[in-house]
Amino acid sequence: MNDPRLAGAAALVLGFLLGSIPFGLLWGRALRGIDVREHGSRNLGATNVFRVLGPAHGIAVLLLDVGKGMLAVWAAGRLGGGQPVAALAGLAAVLGHLYSPWVGFRGGKGVATGLGVWLVLAPAATGIALADR
Repeated sequence: MNDPRLAGAAALVLGFLLGSIPFGLLWGRALRGIDVREHGSRNLGATNVFRVLGPAHGIAVLLLDVGKGMLAVWAAGRLGGGQPVAALAGLAAVLGHLYSPWVGFRGGKGVATGLGVWLVLAPAATGIALADR
């Protein structure tokens, strides 16, 4: 896109929509017919899915949540506007995860989605931060 304002607006919308996909809820309903928000910590994030449905399911949801953050940043980077537009999409993805309209504007904590954002925006720094743990 030639207009940076249009690219920024598109990045916001794209990031928020991607981030708002409640993979933990969808996974629990599709595979076990349960709403993970009614069990464990009552959160729809990967940690609660891990706790309620088991490690394999939790890891799958973790990867999906990381992936949606990565995809939002990567796709926004293709819109033009460079790193600022990509970062804006990443912020929107995390906010979409936190305040998903699909679940009454109550989502997860945004940790996995935020990790996905940082893996694309600053992969070396993120790798160093993760290795230091």
